[in-house]
Amino acid sequence: MTFIYAGLLTMLFGLNNALAQTASPTAISALQCINPALITPVPRVLSTDSNAIMVSADSAKILLNQRAQFTGNVNIESPAGQIFADSATITDNGNGVVAVGQVGFINDQLEVTSESISLNSNTNSFIIDNARYQLANINGNGLSETISVSAQGGLSLDTVSFTTCPLSQQDWAIKASEINIGQSGTLGQAFNTRFYVAGVPVLYLPYFAFPVTSQRQSGLLFPEITSSSTNGIDISQPFYWNIAPNYDATITPRILTNRGIQLNTQFRYLTEQQQGTVTLEYLASDDEFMTNDPRYFFRLQHQGQITDNLEWFIDFNDISDDNYIVDFGSDFYNRADTYVNRTVGWIYHSKNLSLRTTFQDFDVMGENTNNYRALPHISVDYSHAVNDHWFLDVHSELSYFDNQNPNLPTATRAHIAPTLRYSQISAATEVSADFTWLSTHYQQSNILQSNLSESVNRNIGQARLYAAAFFERPQSLTNTKGILTLSPQIQYLYTSYAEQDDIGLYDSARLLNNVNGLFRGQAFSGLDRISDNNQLTIGITARILDAQSQQRGAMSIGQIFYFDNSKLLKNTIDDQRSALAAEFDFRLSQRWFAHSQLQLSTNADKVERSSVALEYRKDAQSLIQLSHRFVRDLSQETINQLGLSAAWPINEQWQWVGRWYKDRTLSRTIEAYAGLQYESCCWSVRLIAQRHLANRYTNDNIQDISQFDSGVALQFSFKGLSSSRRNNNMLQEGMFGYRQPYLIN
Repeated sequence: MTFIYAGLLTMLFGLNNALAQTASPTAISALQCINPALITPVPRVLSTDSNAIMVSADSAKILLNQRAQFTGNVNIESPAGQIFADSATITDNGNGVVAVGQVGFINDQLEVTSESISLNSNTNSFIIDNARYQLANINGNGLSETISVSAQGGLSLDTVSFTTCPLSQQDWAIKASEINIGQSGTLGQAFNTRFYVAGVPVLYLPYFAFPVTSQRQSGLLFPEITSSSTNGIDISQPFYWNIAPNYDATITPRILTNRGIQLNTQFRYLTEQQQGTVTLEYLASDDEFMTNDPRYFFRLQHQGQITDNLEWFIDFNDISDDNYIVDFGSDFYNRADTYVNRTVGWIYHSKNLSLRTTFQDFDVMGENTNNYRALPHISVDYSHAVNDHWFLDVHSELSYFDNQNPNLPTATRAHIAPTLRYSQISAATEVSADFTWLSTHYQQSNILQSNLSESVNRNIGQARLYAAAFFERPQSLTNTKGILTLSPQIQYLYTSYAEQDDIGLYDSARLLNNVNGLFRGQAFSGLDRISDNNQLTIGITARILDAQSQQRGAMSIGQIFYFDNSKLLKNTIDDQRSALAAEFDFRLSQRWFAHSQLQLSTNADKVERSSVALEYRKDAQSLIQLSHRFVRDLSQETINQLGLSAAWPINEQWQWVGRWYKDRTLSRTIEAYAGLQYESCCWSVRLIAQRHLANRYTNDNIQDISQFDSGVALQFSFKGLSSSRRNNNMLQEGMFGYRQPYLIN
């Protein structure tokens, strides 16, 4: 029979939902890691009343609306979950429930089997005896002699165990005499806690507190332990301090056995219109070099909103010495970086106008001390649509360039470039034309030891005509139906010539070209050099798409044809054509991928630059990639590097990755990296060994390319207690990292 009762068990289901929602869901990818359900639910038939509780059983006895006895296949339902029992008794005019026999409780977050469940709606509490529980959103499970929940005392578990391991593989577990949740605000409390690995106790804590809500809580974070030949054993133990809802800090003592004790701190703040981060890493003295000079890294990042259209920002970085990042690493910079940035500024933007002011400086590492800083750099951009096809754009900027080297010139540069632009775009074609006048004025100082002029006015006219077309047709090159697209593009560019030998180089450098760069129309970054052009650029791109519109292959090729020799670049252009630039991306088969970029000098029939990657990918966890990079002349050096990256599971639990890079010019290995990982359903261990070029600077500020650093790291991860990382993530670490040559959409 069925008995409709509204509201009796609302307290039970509501409390369990509130507590279960505090857990962070973790996806379990391996089916064998998921425990079988403790309870097999029966189909639910709920009342149209969302607050109704439905009770069904083989038999029932009701006495004067004060007591109800249900026996045989008792099923108590609510929109929030179900209780199953051999028998159940409702007493105290519906305020108490006792379910006994083979009792089960199930909802979307939790499954519990026990000997009995008793509830009292007067005290808003219930008790579960001899319970086995299993969480639905994470693979957490355990046993408890008693589970009690009340509105005043929260959740209490006596003689309790917890693990994220499956029932058939209990590799680790936590056991405690008592766990209380909700009695001390947002913290849970555990008493007499033992941590077991393979059934052996390895850690005992008489008491510890842990967060039980999604709110941030102060406490220790998981440590990180590595080692290297220069730092020795490297142990970091972060402590998180939740100062306020909009302020927090992370304080990390770091022990480096070869260097000393370093203190790393990070402070974050957030207000209604301001936010930022302050980072300080400090080592009082370095035992490795037997010096009392402190070594430090400081970073301030800030963003603030002044009005709806006006915001300001700071990115200020400072380091104690050239080798700090090389020796200690950084979350913000790479070992190959040659400077750290120092910028402060503000931005104003409206519908047609954008104004940006920055003061930019650099802390340069090594021998390169001739970098200019812009103090300040002001740029104003204005755009206006005359009609659907004609547009007026104006770019202007004002900069003052200074240098720490007192022997180098300084300059004030004012520049304005109005552009009248025509554009017409359809589904099959694109046509555009730009007419630009570039006017620049330089006022230069400290030029006695150079051939620069004190005052320079430079005016250059530029015209650009561009057209592109888009064709497509059904293709049969692959086994699946799809389309083949062809996109030719052509551009004519004319730029007048102006003598520029009397202008210093403040923010300009020669640019490297790829296929898209051929249409850029400029050979330099910045404004100090604007090359004269009378040239035609031709390019074409072909793509193969399958029936699902996924790209199976792409090829782009382009070249510039010069009608006149550039007067500005007369010493660098030897032919009437640029190097031929090409790019290739192909999914050769279901498992083979290839990517290549190439620049070929058609005059000398020599490869100027190239990069090639061939990858075999068996599945998401199994890959082998062979790569090669070549640059004939990069700062008067030849780059010729061969690389091999691989990740391959040995079996379901054991996986390995490896990476190796060789400098073929110097015939030496510049990086070797290997990682071995064991991963079960509920824990993993990873062993990493690496050796790489250190890139340290000598006392003469010259980069040393002969020193190497090596190290070993051992990392443990218990799922449900710390993050779980798959083997292919290890490939992202190291100097070069892994790059997939072809991205599958």
